[in-house]
Amino acid sequence: MIELWYRLKKRGYTRRPESLFRVMRKLGMLPQKEKKSVYKPKPYEQMTYPGQRIQVDVKVVPRRCITDPELHLFQYTAIDEFTRLRFLAAYPEQSTYSSADFLKKLVKWYARRGLHVECVQTDNGFEFTNRFSNSKRDIPTLFEKTAAQLGIRHKLIRPYTPRHNGKVERSHREDQKRFYSCHRFYSLDDFANQLSIHNRRSNNFPMRPLNWLSPSHFLIQFV
Repeated sequence: MIELWYRLKKRGYTRRPESLFRVMRKLGMLPQKEKKSVYKPKPYEQMTYPGQRIQVDVKVVPRRCITDPELHLFQYTAIDEFTRLRFLAAYPEQSTYSSADFLKKLVKWYARRGLHVECVQTDNGFEFTNRFSNSKRDIPTLFEKTAAQLGIRHKLIRPYTPRHNGKVERSHREDQKRFYSCHRFYSLDDFANQLSIHNRRSNNFPMRPLNWLSPSHFLIQFV
């Protein structure tokens, strides 16, 4: 197109290239740009019974909550999509080993409350999957192996769409407001003890999506 404008200019054309392009576009002399297809998210599948799908994620404990500068703490979270019943556990590292250990614990924890875990849903972090690893893409992680051994389906959310794990993400924001904003931890054991108390309190806290019942009371109707 610049070549055309340049040739016209040598023949006496005095307007700028933008004017030429605008006129040609109005006359339909330029190829139309292909419209990019807009991604339309599918309606989120709603669960119909307890244990059908559990969302799992990891929250890094804020640095200001830890008194020991060399200590690192992580909150592993599982939330049943149907009842919103949560299981929390404390770990010193965010790894596939910690994730596999957490998976075993959450299965037992929910089983004691009458829930059979059928599926766990996670993001694409390396603590859960090698999906985006350049060298280990075809090698299952310890978490994935453990899920297979337990007969649990592992579902990965769409990349870069944390809203698909929205329930666990929102619960972490509530943890930040109600727990991490006013607590300090001196060791892994201290964190685990305080987190356990917070877990019980949150499972007995009324929620609007449950018609102002707590997750614990809502579950009673189905087990």
